[in-house]
Amino acid sequence: MINRKQEADVTHREVVAVRGDIHGAAAHRWWVYALLGVLFLLMAAFVFGHLIAASIVSAIFFGAALTVGGAFQVVHAFWERGWGGFALSLIVGILYLIGGLWLMANPLATSAALTLFIAAVLLVSGILRLALAYRLWPVGGWMLVLSGVIAILAGLVILAGWPVSGLVVLGILLGLDLLTFGLFWLVLALALREIPA
Repeated sequence: MINRKQEADVTHREVVAVRGDIHGAAAHRWWVYALLGVLFLLMAAFVFGHLIAASIVSAIFFGAALTVGGAFQVVHAFWERGWGGFALSLIVGILYLIGGLWLMANPLATSAALTLFIAAVLLVSGILRLALAYRLWPVGGWMLVLSGVIAILAGLVILAGWPVSGLVVLGILLGLDLLTFGLFWLVLALALREIPA
């Protein structure tokens, strides 16, 4: 059984190893990471400026992913025809193909349906966080309450504006993802800049 001191030593060695890798490979190229961060921030700004288009593109991408997955499933079914799950594998692949093609042909309906699903996930997730917060109250349960309330409110706001919210929610989520990823690269670049060469 690993005690706390051994665990702390392992963690310290991992941190030192990561710092060594960063120092050796990336510290002198901090500006590349900064450039990457700026690029992601520019993409986020573009997406926030074109939320409807970004939502439609996201829906088309989701449909394309289902279509490709379905095609691979069908190929796999015929490739492994001798195994017992051929018929089931083929049916699942065909359903994925049909669903993916339909989603790409109807990106607005896809966007609305995905938005409704996201709202439901937020509501259920928020309720579960509130329930979990009660059990974990002594160890920061209030943060779970805050997180749960925010998730529930976000789900209710999306539902209140549905189906119109379906035109922008996916774009907002994509923009937030690009924004946070860009900020990560900028913070990393600034940290690397401080490391002596």
